[in-house]
Amino acid sequence: MHSIPTEKLIDAKHLTRIYALGDTEVIGISAVHLQIKAGELVVLKGNSGSGKSTLLSLLAALDRPTRGELTVAGKDLVSASPAELTHFRREVVGMVFQSFNLMPMLNVFENACLPGLLAGKNPARIKTRANDLLSWLGLSQRFNHLPAQLSGGEMQRTAIARALINDPQVILADEPTGNLDSHNGKIVMELLAELNREFKRTVVIATHSNLADSLATMRFELQDGAIVDNAL
Repeated sequence: MHSIPTEKLIDAKHLTRIYALGDTEVIGISAVHLQIKAGELVVLKGNSGSGKSTLLSLLAALDRPTRGELTVAGKDLVSASPAELTHFRREVVGMVFQSFNLMPMLNVFENACLPGLLAGKNPARIKTRANDLLSWLGLSQRFNHLPAQLSGGEMQRTAIARALINDPQVILADEPTGNLDSHNGKIVMELLAELNREFKRTVVIATHSNLADSLATMRFELQDGAIVDNAL
């Protein structure tokens, strides 16, 4: 279990991301203030274009702020070097995407192991952890299957195993049920909630869906790049 270096696991102040589109500036998010303690299950709601994915990309260090402050798990993501950001992405956060983002030529077990091996972890430990995670996720009969041989729900559960392989403090899920039917969507949301409750992981879910609303400990609504409502 990681030690939590700060009570506020996520701390954003005046967080802004502006994209240049030709001569035009497009505001991804604007002057967002966000404080999230360790152990929360946070739901970010908002229509397409509201800024949910932009905010998640900044929290995951996949993108850099235009201005403002952002600290996640004690790491200043504004001043961090490229090497520090790479380490942060591999060790501190786990990402779950709408489109699953599995490697098509790797089987379920190999996909789950990949981030751990890329991070230089002990291969035997990574394989043991992948075995445990995939079994917990109900995929023990699918280890040797390629993504194309899986259902949508199985692909997303494989993606969750991959996101957890390096034991991250924060799980960031961007529309994790967007490509799933309601039954599988409910299963995935309940798995994310179990990660939060049983494994004490901080989970941030950006979604159109209402499936996670009853599970959330914090809920924010974004509109035109700004937080307009804290519903809990």
